[in-house]
Amino acid sequence: MSWNEVPWMQRSSPTSTLIRLCDRILQSGDLTSIVVDVAAEFGVPNCQLASRHSQGWQTVASRGEWDGPLPISQLVSAIDRDSALFSKSGPNGNVILSPTASKEQHALLLSGPRLSQEQLSEALAVARVLGRRLDQLAVLNSSVRRVDQLRATMRLARSFAGETETQRLLEQIATDASRLLGADRASIFIWDREQRQLVACPALGVEGGRLFLPDNKGIVGDVIHSRKPVIVDQAYSDPRFDQGVDKKSGYTTRNLLCVPLFDANDDCLGAFELINKLNGDFTTEDLIALEDFGVAVATAITNTRELENLVRNNTQLTEQVKNRVNIIGESPAVIALRSTIDRLATTDLPVLILGESGTGKEVAATALHHQGSRASRPFVAVNCAALTESLLESELFGHEKGAFTDAHAMHIGKFELAEGGTLFLDEIGDMTLGGQAKLLRVLEQKVVTRVGGVQQIPVNVRVVAATNANLADMVRDKKFRQDLYFRLSVVTLELPPLRERPEDIVPLARFFLDRFCRDAKRKHLAFSPDAEKRLQMHQWPGNVRELRNLMERIAFLAQGTRVEVDDLAFILSPKRSDFDDLAEGIGLAEATNSFQSEYIKRAVKRMQGNMSDAAEFLGLHRSNLYRKMRQLGMEVDDVKP
Repeated sequence: MSWNEVPWMQRSSPTSTLIRLCDRILQSGDLTSIVVDVAAEFGVPNCQLASRHSQGWQTVASRGEWDGPLPISQLVSAIDRDSALFSKSGPNGNVILSPTASKEQHALLLSGPRLSQEQLSEALAVARVLGRRLDQLAVLNSSVRRVDQLRATMRLARSFAGETETQRLLEQIATDASRLLGADRASIFIWDREQRQLVACPALGVEGGRLFLPDNKGIVGDVIHSRKPVIVDQAYSDPRFDQGVDKKSGYTTRNLLCVPLFDANDDCLGAFELINKLNGDFTTEDLIALEDFGVAVATAITNTRELENLVRNNTQLTEQVKNRVNIIGESPAVIALRSTIDRLATTDLPVLILGESGTGKEVAATALHHQGSRASRPFVAVNCAALTESLLESELFGHEKGAFTDAHAMHIGKFELAEGGTLFLDEIGDMTLGGQAKLLRVLEQKVVTRVGGVQQIPVNVRVVAATNANLADMVRDKKFRQDLYFRLSVVTLELPPLRERPEDIVPLARFFLDRFCRDAKRKHLAFSPDAEKRLQMHQWPGNVRELRNLMERIAFLAQGTRVEVDDLAFILSPKRSDFDDLAEGIGLAEATNSFQSEYIKRAVKRMQGNMSDAAEFLGLHRSNLYRKMRQLGMEVDDVKP
């Protein structure tokens, strides 16, 4: 039997038209068409569907015109008693008022001259069915609004991902939340636990757009400590509400909705507040929507703050690195080196840096990186001497999980880590021939393949190599690949040893000593004249590294207010002395003459060939210096640089 075959639905049944009307009501979503059908069923010219709100009663759908105001007292009576009422011979004719029993208070009003009291039961039945349909439509409309809000929330969350500053993000969130949820204003409160205060942003009407409040006062304070949302319909009637902000700004807060914000660890970040619902009061539906929106907001705030910290730390670290890669010195060799680095920094040419151990090859490589267009990208250093061939391949190119016995996880290689930046290959001369071949292939093809993998990964890296070995001799001895040598040495920088630029020793010593004094949290130390002379006359076999280490020891261990010769006594290592270059078995006179000759050469070089200054430095008259040189068999041309 189909629904239409049910006896109640047959036209011969006295209830068929009524049941058919109820069936149409349960299938319709148009309230106007429903009241038109109801009016036709009861044969009346007027049919009204009224709804009760906080501001009173209003008509939500009608057929015909109601003469005069709605009968409020009768409507209230019908709703309160949950009973249909019949009145006779009013300005609108006979009237039936029937409650719908819907969750939201609605009533059905019928009026017409032929309306009779006998139709009360039918009106009550139709109103009941209409009430169920109104509840269904309310749930449906609520679900539709919720879906629309969730979609809008997802769209907004995607837009939040592009914001990199917390202040602008909070302002954008407040604007979007007000528009999405129909509020006049919105504010986000960030909880500063250490300072025990709330930072409100944006705070309209407050200078700077930020407001600082104690975290234990007001409605927001109650929300973050209780971790529960709050709806306030009459703000000024709530004892927790602080009217001070309204008085200062001239704004009037009527009602508000406030929910707590939580991070991924369920720690309270702060609170999200909506102020003054544009239409009516805030509802439970608004609360749920704001909590959903708050999830995206909390995530965006957390990510943006972390990004800000990363950017801030990266900027600080970059500045610290830049400050520590200064190439100190005014010797002709250092001036020329700085000039060359300035020119090379703007290019992507491979650079080979040569020099003895401790001359500052990594400092030069770092300067190349930080003065160029790749400064904002990584600088990755690899010591090739410390790696075997198999380990070198894994370190440079990476490996996949399970590529070998101990490969328990995927490992990203240095080439990938340095993407867009600079890869510094220190001690390149110590790389095995097999490792050289693999490195050459990557440099030529600009792709890497992880150990145990098959995917080719493009890389954009500037390669700077360094060594203290003579690569040209190693190429001749077949210990270094010629093709790799030519690939790396497009431009070659040679760093002079410190002993060949004695005029840079004191400036370097002062630079390092000032830095380490700051690290040691002590006042600046100056050098005595004798201490400066002692520094200049030392051979510095460890070059700048040796000088740097010496200054670090002095900064932390020196007792006086300035550096004296005695503080430098331990720079003469017992394993090395200035006489190590003298042949064994020579006489004292010959050894003395050899030492004096070397000492005079250094003094003249230190004074850049000025014989008068060199004589003063040695504590001699100029004529006595020439006499001593003749006694030692030295010519002026032999000592001048």
